[in-house]
Amino acid sequence: MRARITALATVVAALILVLAAVALVKTLDSQLTSQGDGGARARATELGDAAVAGRLESVLEPVTDNGLVQVIDANGRVLGASPNLISPTPIAPPATGPEPLHVVTMTAPDDRETEHYRIWRLARNTDNGVVTVLVGDSLESVSEATRTLRTALLVGVPLMLVLLAAGTWYVVGRALSRVDRVRSEVDGIGDRDLSRRLEPGPPDEVGRLVQTMNAMLDRLDRSQQRQRDFVADASHELQSPLTAFRTQLEVARAHPDRADWTSLTADLLEDADRMEDLVHDLLLLATGETPLTGQAEPTDLAAIVGDEVARLNGRVGVDVTTVVGASATVHGDRLQLGRVVGNLLDNAIRHAETRVDVRVGDDSGFAWVSVRDDGPGVPADQADKVFDRFYRGDAARARSRRGTGLGLAIARALARRHGGDVELEPTGSGAAFVLRVPHQVPTPER
Repeated sequence: MRARITALATVVAALILVLAAVALVKTLDSQLTSQGDGGARARATELGDAAVAGRLESVLEPVTDNGLVQVIDANGRVLGASPNLISPTPIAPPATGPEPLHVVTMTAPDDRETEHYRIWRLARNTDNGVVTVLVGDSLESVSEATRTLRTALLVGVPLMLVLLAAGTWYVVGRALSRVDRVRSEVDGIGDRDLSRRLEPGPPDEVGRLVQTMNAMLDRLDRSQQRQRDFVADASHELQSPLTAFRTQLEVARAHPDRADWTSLTADLLEDADRMEDLVHDLLLLATGETPLTGQAEPTDLAAIVGDEVARLNGRVGVDVTTVVGASATVHGDRLQLGRVVGNLLDNAIRHAETRVDVRVGDDSGFAWVSVRDDGPGVPADQADKVFDRFYRGDAARARSRRGTGLGLAIARALARRHGGDVELEPTGSGAAFVLRVPHQVPTPER
């Protein structure tokens, strides 16, 4: 890549410099020629007027030191000339009639040398016949100037290209060395060392690449941590029911005549149900920590609350009341949002003394559901722990030990999957958990 970039930059620069050099030489040639033309045109007109007026001198001054002037009559006799034209021979044939001012290029003597001239020619009628005026300037000075410039460019352009190639090679090498260092650092990060991060360096393209890779490492680290937590949680929570399950079976096998098979199967089915619930909750929790994709649809939180309250009323020993303040339609997965509301209600009923109040509302782009119980509340030192996995709180807070301890953790994970959250709000008595969900699910982070 370094060689390709250097070659491309050099070729592009060479094309630009060559075109610029050609344009510069042509511009210089045109400018120098134009400068000489202005004086020659004016001098030719002046000498034509002098010939018509009969005031023509024999020795005429040229426009420049390298210029020439010659005035001849219709017979080819030289009426006047500049000092460098010592020969009486005309440098051009005389005009046979009046001619407008125009330019010609010819070779003419200059003292003892011969040079190329750009000559302005004019013919006028006078009392003595047609007079031809020739005023020109040597092209040698223009050629020398352009030749000097071409020589300088032939040396300077290649030198500039060499310097440009060397500079490009160095700069690209420095930039790619950072990329190579990043590659080496990333290559050295193993699957057990995802906590390492790269040094971002300056905030340029490579720095932004490093920031992107650090964000990717963050996602991989979180994903691996979730996987480890899932395995650890499953192992820890399944160990007790599996141990009880095995113990009961071993006792029954050792003493089949004394086993109460009806009671044993009932206990085993209860343990199996508990393990099934636990596995289902762990899988749901793992799913809830991934972004929501392709499952969002308009969902009315008020309708979900109504369904969940109807499911509980008549089957619990507390009174559940519902107040719907406004429409609360969001984009989300109805089953998952129902699980969130159901978990909050189950948690409130499990800890309530006599009643649970549910309110539904909408404000600031969020729909919300508040679930409040009149139980003992959550101690201040436990407020940050109630959403931890398998956290069940003090015995005084729970009316029953039934449950996996994952209800609030699942509720928060699923809410955050929808771009919202579940929070514990401070109250004077009891506990109030509030679900907030935005009307539109944010685009998943890539």
